[in-house]
Amino acid sequence: MKTKLYSLMLACATLPLFSQVGINTATPTATLDVNGTLKVRDVPAATALPGYQVLAVNQGTTQVFSMDPAILIAASGTNTTVYNARKTTGINILNLGVLPSDFQPVNFLQADRTIGSAALFTNADGSYNIPSTGVYAVGFAFRYGTGLQASLLSGAPGIGIARTRSAVTTLIDTRPFSGINLALAINITFSDSSINSLYSFQAGDKISFGLVDTGNISVGLLGSSVASFYIYKVSN
Repeated sequence: MKTKLYSLMLACATLPLFSQVGINTATPTATLDVNGTLKVRDVPAATALPGYQVLAVNQGTTQVFSMDPAILIAASGTNTTVYNARKTTGINILNLGVLPSDFQPVNFLQADRTIGSAALFTNADGSYNIPSTGVYAVGFAFRYGTGLQASLLSGAPGIGIARTRSAVTTLIDTRPFSGINLALAINITFSDSSINSLYSFQAGDKISFGLVDTGNISVGLLGSSVASFYIYKVSN
């Protein structure tokens, strides 16, 4: 009789080891199911990442999982705004009418990209589409012809970056082609220019890369020109 009683008590004692416990819930769905907030008063700091796991909450099931910190580091390094394009042949300038008369964008196409998603670019107007508001690093380089002309180009031709917001286009930066007057009436234009800077944009802005004061730009020399740009978000 005593043996049977001891066996029953032992069986009952082991039941909680295999059951689910709920706090503020009568129907737990995990070994420990807490329906409420969690407070930990003393959490020692880790001195290095190797050998440690971080805890992450699944937003769908609210279940807690361990995660290798390297996964978070890799995810944070993915910048979906990055875009780079380079055009070495077939360069022309677009005459869209809706843009300022002294600015004409280069006819960049999605096919000219070397890095980035094609969805960020619009072929019709040669523009990059800002996906989210923030600060962006932008670079634009243009070599007109061989980059050196045997005479000074009249006016102030150069390169420019334009931003279109709510159907209004604004030149946000320009760089002229520089020239030099040498002895014996020798004039030279250095037609190789670049822009590299940071700009604040809003989601939905369209960014165009082109030439300014194009009245003295030769279409024939455009065919041997080279143009490239890059853009990516660096901060909110």
